[in-house]
Amino acid sequence: MPNLKQVIDVLETLYPLRYAEEWDEPGLIVGDLSHDVHRIVFAADPTSAIIDKAIAAGADLLITHHPLFFRSVHETSGLGFRGDIVRRLYQQGCGLWVGHTNADAAYRGVGQAAADYFGLIDQKPLVPIDDANASHPVGLGRVGRLPKPVALKDFAQRVFDEVSDHGMTTALGIQVCGDSDTFVQYVAILPGSGDSLFNEVRATGADVYVTSDLRHHPVTDAIEQARYEARMRAQGIMLGHGMAGEGHVRPCFINTPHAAIESMWFNYAIDDVPAAIEQATGARPEVEWFHDTTDPWTLSITAHRD
Repeated sequence: MPNLKQVIDVLETLYPLRYAEEWDEPGLIVGDLSHDVHRIVFAADPTSAIIDKAIAAGADLLITHHPLFFRSVHETSGLGFRGDIVRRLYQQGCGLWVGHTNADAAYRGVGQAAADYFGLIDQKPLVPIDDANASHPVGLGRVGRLPKPVALKDFAQRVFDEVSDHGMTTALGIQVCGDSDTFVQYVAILPGSGDSLFNEVRATGADVYVTSDLRHHPVTDAIEQARYEARMRAQGIMLGHGMAGEGHVRPCFINTPHAAIESMWFNYAIDDVPAAIEQATGARPEVEWFHDTTDPWTLSITAHRD
């Protein structure tokens, strides 16, 4: 079987670390490079419960999307949960590799997986990365179109269904900002926290933006600006994207649970990773995807009790 170093080399060919955002530190977090890798498990988050499950499953490597060390950490002692996770992983011979924003931007990565499941065609990255060595366009998010216009409420239902069926079951559901009967066709997607890219989305002329972690004030400002521009266009004054005389509000917004939409990537990774390892080393590890819901939210209340 391949050792951990050989597996990491394959992973970082599929999901190059150079694609990561400058604030991000994905890659190998825990692991003995000489350890043989017979079994790989995938999960969205390296929570304590997921670590326990990976160890119980006999995993030699856990691949997660979200980092164990998201912000600067200066100790891994027994005083905190991260130190305990590192200790348990090393004691049990299980490595941890993180594919975060590097996997977001890669071909058949997080952004493309969501766009594919939502039915987008003619896709391109929302924020392209210039990589002369890449055989396909790469970059954060995706922009594309639906084969035909559909009502926002119907597209939102598809987003919910696909995220739930091919990502992660969640108590949060999704939220929609915009007229539910308006028709949408051009779609921008950024799995993960996306309100920092509103300007990039507006520049595409997308009818709807699908992302996560949307906050009250940024979305309120964005939809108010979109409504204002639509009113101006309806009066023949060109603002934003569209044609003079039309009052179509763009973009609308769909807010999805963060880990759920990003988990759609594992539908691709669970096939791509072992196939690439086998091609590179001649041996194919066993793989498993833990579909456990790792949303921190366990209940959503939207109505008064009877």
